[in-house]
Amino acid sequence: MDKEEFEPYRKRLEKLSTTNLSDALDKIGIRGAVIGIRPLFGMPKVIGRAVTIKITAAGMVKSKRHLGIDAIASSEPGDVIAIDNRGDLYNNCWGEILSCAAKKKGVLAVFIDGAARDIDICQEIGFPVFARGVVPITARGRIMQEDFNCVIRLGDVQVRPGDILVGDVNGLVVIPPEKVEEAISAAEEIFEKEERMKADILKGMDILEVDSKYNYEQMLKK
Repeated sequence: MDKEEFEPYRKRLEKLSTTNLSDALDKIGIRGAVIGIRPLFGMPKVIGRAVTIKITAAGMVKSKRHLGIDAIASSEPGDVIAIDNRGDLYNNCWGEILSCAAKKKGVLAVFIDGAARDIDICQEIGFPVFARGVVPITARGRIMQEDFNCVIRLGDVQVRPGDILVGDVNGLVVIPPEKVEEAISAAEEIFEKEERMKADILKGMDILEVDSKYNYEQMLKK
């Protein structure tokens, strides 16, 4: 899915939370919710196509360039960076310089299965960082980029270059482009149903009546 094809979906996704989308992905049988990767400071919702990075340990094989640079250089405005560092909470794989370069390129955010650093500066320049944790140490001599624009893993979810990532205060979901219409349509149905449920509750309807009226427990069944 190219940038022009994706833009109409972006507008629909802006109205939906990651909780709506997670429920929708469950409903259509896709594993898409990533557990434990959350925003490191207050920020708006982020929606973009993934440019991926895979991290490995430093060792006898040497890196040709500092990690992250290739992915930023290959990105387009509106993309997001997704980094597979195997959930490593001890080694930083993103910081101030990469955030500045990514923001300048038009990248919207970074999603890290691992740790980042320089979060104060990232917040200062307004570059969203989603990660599992924060550390002060450098990546140099510890980890390096194994590959970029390849298939990676965030938590228990596969992420391919071009997959759609949506992040907000609740976390992160990954949507395959070939399933985006089905996923969004299901999420919109869930959102609208929950809005009706909330309206009934606020009007004074008993929660047991609401549960019976909307069959709440079964709402994700096809």
